[in-house]
Amino acid sequence: MSNSAVPGAESTSRVQQWLAGVDGALLSLCLGSVLVVVAGGLVQVSFGTYSMTVVEAWQAVVNPNVLLNLQAWEAFVFGADLPEMNQRSLIVWNIRLPRVFVAMLVGMNLAVSGAIFQAVTRNELASPFILGVSSGAGLLILLTLVVFSGLSAFLPLVAALGGAIAFLTVYAIAWKNGTSPVRLVLAGVIVGTIFQSLQTGLFFFAGDIGVVQSAIAWTTGSLTGTDWEQVRMALPWTALAVLLSLVSSRQLNVLLLGESTARALGMSVERVRFALSGIAVLAAAASIAVAGIVGFVGLIVPHLVRNIVGSEYKKLVVGCLFAGPALMVAADVGARLGLQVLVGASTQIPVGIVTGLIGGPYFLYLMRKQDALGEI
Repeated sequence: MSNSAVPGAESTSRVQQWLAGVDGALLSLCLGSVLVVVAGGLVQVSFGTYSMTVVEAWQAVVNPNVLLNLQAWEAFVFGADLPEMNQRSLIVWNIRLPRVFVAMLVGMNLAVSGAIFQAVTRNELASPFILGVSSGAGLLILLTLVVFSGLSAFLPLVAALGGAIAFLTVYAIAWKNGTSPVRLVLAGVIVGTIFQSLQTGLFFFAGDIGVVQSAIAWTTGSLTGTDWEQVRMALPWTALAVLLSLVSSRQLNVLLLGESTARALGMSVERVRFALSGIAVLAAAASIAVAGIVGFVGLIVPHLVRNIVGSEYKKLVVGCLFAGPALMVAADVGARLGLQVLVGASTQIPVGIVTGLIGGPYFLYLMRKQDALGEI
């Protein structure tokens, strides 16, 4: 009897073929990242003023009265009124889980943005933070918060505009019969420094001390106080940026071959480069609008993923979509509980400080490791 005559043999064969085609390194990276997100998320929802065990927190997360309740999801996603639920589920779903979801979206956006910028510039040091995009987006958002508070509903668009202005400025400064990895990085540092100085200057125009305090926390990157409103704000822009980055993976691969090869293959290099940069700016802006300026995630994650799965951009982007959230959730656990574990203080530190403490030494590691630092 042939295999085709055995019931289910054909479907089993298709599963085997699919598994054979799956990249083992990418699958391991994705599974490991999911485990980190789940573990970090459980820690986040377990600790707080209303404490509960990990088991109790997990039971609240998988509570079918919330998980399968369309009215609850309507409230979470569209801002409708919350249905009745027990106290534990209310705390987990309405207060603590949104912070985990925002961390995942921020990590996803920053990782994808960094991966695209590294392909566009052919520079492994490129990231929204290094290229000044974060500072440009941050400056316009801070200006909106301090001067034009009525436009707060349009923060992702404001951040995208600021990031685009910053990137175009960096590109103009670095251009001299073309660009080079070193000039782009130096121009990014210059523009970022100027924009950060302007951000500091804006504090003197804020009359409300509450605005100043929130702005300071925001400029260092913080997930404190995030809720479903931030999830709703970032989710559509994140979905758009992720979809466009996956669709553009072929163009990203071609750019890595160099400008002459890309032109020989019929690509309009400058148009594609700026279109892809727009996607990267949009992804970074969606992150900055809800969490502020979180540094180094866009640098670290693409580099780590590239070392695991290689430079093929479809696999690289998919890996970033999993590894970025893992890094952000883990960093946010450290930001929320680090001082409590080390010195017994209940104060939370901004997550941007944790990513900076991780990213700074890693940046130094890259400099010490490679003789020809810069080009991919």
